[in-house]
Amino acid sequence: MTTLLVIAKEPVPGRVKTRLTPYHSHDEAALLARAALTDTLSAVLRTPATRRVLVLDGAPGPWLPPGFEVGPQVAGGLDERLAAAFGMCRGPAVLVGMDTPQLTPELLRPAVEPFAWRECSAWFGPAADGGFWALGLADPDPALLRGVPMSKPWTGRAQRDRLLAAGLAVRDLPVLRDVDTAADAREVAALAPGTRFARTLAALAATRRTATGQAATGLSGAEAPGAGPGRATARSGTPSPVR
Repeated sequence: MTTLLVIAKEPVPGRVKTRLTPYHSHDEAALLARAALTDTLSAVLRTPATRRVLVLDGAPGPWLPPGFEVGPQVAGGLDERLAAAFGMCRGPAVLVGMDTPQLTPELLRPAVEPFAWRECSAWFGPAADGGFWALGLADPDPALLRGVPMSKPWTGRAQRDRLLAAGLAVRDLPVLRDVDTAADAREVAALAPGTRFARTLAALAATRRTATGQAATGLSGAEAPGAGPGRATARSGTPSPVR
């Protein structure tokens, strides 16, 4: 059977999902990152595997369920960190990130079923933004990732070309959308409404509407206490995390 790798950052405000700002605050972005990571780990936990390894930048928290080994990410660019993650494995391995909370065991099944490696030596999950959300290797050679330009619109194509140039037979998984921007978050939540990620986004939106309504009420008339030109009469609240 296959090793499943999840590469992720600890969901700390200001360090994760920074492209969700300024629409979302850093605290909100961290809540959404935690929800996405929780959904991802749940999907991986429900997928058959010999090992499940969280390759983590940071420290584990209460969001980490039992059943995972934890290994640190190495220093260097993303290509080096992905390469090192595969270097921890012997035998077939499939790596995913924390950016696709819509992940399900069904999406991963082709790459982990008993005959997954019979007619191919690599599985590739393209992302809608030109990157990739999953990569599976029958022989997890770190050299297949080192030097591939990451976080570019052509990263997925470059990685797939690297696999083909190495003589690997590549099969594709479905295209998924990564959560990078606020627009991505809304679309992914709409596609997977039953996820923790979708519930967290909905809770943040409800808090935002409530705060906006309170602010509008506070500014609605000259009778409001403290109202006057250039003076703020209401302040938006900080959303509470979904537990």
